[in-house]
Amino acid sequence: MSADRFPRVASFKTAAAFRAHLAGLDIPLQFEDDLAKPEDSPLADPLEVDGARIGNRFCILPMEGWDGTLDGRPSELTIRRWRHFGLSGAKLIWGGEAVAVRQDGRANPNQLLIVDATKKPLADLRAALVDEHIAQFGPRAADDLYIGLQLTHSGRFARPLDDVQAEPLVAYRHPVLDRRFPSGVRLLSDDDLDRLVAEFIGAARMAYDIGFQFVDIKHCHGYLLHELLSARSRPGRYGGDLYNRTRFLRDVIDGIRTEVPGLAIGVRISVFDAVPFRKGTSGRGEPDASLDGYDHAFGLMHGGSMDDVLTEARDVVRMLQARGVRWICTTAGSPYYSPHIQRPATFPPADGYEPPEDPLLGVARQIDATARLKAAFPEMVFVGSAYTYLQDWLPHVAQYNVRHGLTDFVGLGRLALSYPDLPADVLSGRALKRKSICRTFSDCTTGPRMGLVSGCYPLDEFYAAHPDGARLRERKAGART
Repeated sequence: MSADRFPRVASFKTAAAFRAHLAGLDIPLQFEDDLAKPEDSPLADPLEVDGARIGNRFCILPMEGWDGTLDGRPSELTIRRWRHFGLSGAKLIWGGEAVAVRQDGRANPNQLLIVDATKKPLADLRAALVDEHIAQFGPRAADDLYIGLQLTHSGRFARPLDDVQAEPLVAYRHPVLDRRFPSGVRLLSDDDLDRLVAEFIGAARMAYDIGFQFVDIKHCHGYLLHELLSARSRPGRYGGDLYNRTRFLRDVIDGIRTEVPGLAIGVRISVFDAVPFRKGTSGRGEPDASLDGYDHAFGLMHGGSMDDVLTEARDVVRMLQARGVRWICTTAGSPYYSPHIQRPATFPPADGYEPPEDPLLGVARQIDATARLKAAFPEMVFVGSAYTYLQDWLPHVAQYNVRHGLTDFVGLGRLALSYPDLPADVLSGRALKRKSICRTFSDCTTGPRMGLVSGCYPLDEFYAAHPDGARLRERKAGART
């Protein structure tokens, strides 16, 4: 079955046509028909948070890179991508890149690593972003630019030494996901996690020394710290009730507060999840587990209200607020077992499944979850995700959401690869470059999963002409044959 069964977003040429499609599927997604003039746009409003001034409401989300060196340093391709973040015009850079705190936590052998040997290259990477921002927007442009670094351990989805061979380190035995690793998984002990807490704190100190203004303690997408949030079946200090399941996060925050008091802290969290999905015989995604009795998700979507689904997410945000953490970046699900929940798209990556629902439902679901959390915690600062699939209508939805307080910042992920300067165009009143708008072809995922470098192969001429662009086209053609 083809993904073309869902109308393409680009086919909605008028606000009326887009609104009619949303109404026909009862998708609760609001937008403004016309974009405001730059001087009147809520997307241009600065926001002050704990003494930091962030100059507008666009944010570049962190993505996993596949183009670093084997020892964890940025390559020229990494630097190019970060320069694009600088020229984007966005004033909040949420991590820029998922950076592993130690070797066995890398999701691929070319992921960045923060250790003593990589401090100087990472400092240079940050400086390249800032220099590009100043070159594009003026000598004082960096005064309201706010840059963080995302710290991660990939856990179950670690592949630190080889693109093919997984080296999964897990928080608990999972009845569905464990089957996807025929060579087995290794369960981390409480002592292992104690040591990892110390390594996260040490990585945060290095990030502060480098010049980053905040760190994100990554709790999303099925990686280790996200998996800990659902470790109900785990015995010991890190499993069971929610207090134990958030012990790792609390201990990292408390350690950073003690050792690096000048460093702000954010948390990117999958605020809801689904049962794992698999590719069905039709090519469409289907559940790989029954909802009945499934107890291995943090915020399981179960057919009830979103308020009920977000119960534990609210408990975690409440804990973060009590510890003085103001920054939350919302996301959902995992690209490994529920990509249509996490990253709505028309076309799946080569190893994925076709979406089981109109991807606009996935966009609206994440926007709704963020709005509910923002309403419950108005003093917290929220960055929303899943906007890329909106394509031409992204600025219209973003403008509505910020104006009406549904989110504080609009996060851009995949779109920043194909069209990094969309924020600058919107904030200056320029027309969108329609040929640069991400259409969610998913080659930015297919390529890396084939061991190729990160990049937008369909729309970025640089990557289309790159040797890996030719390799990607050959492999996709071979797969189709």
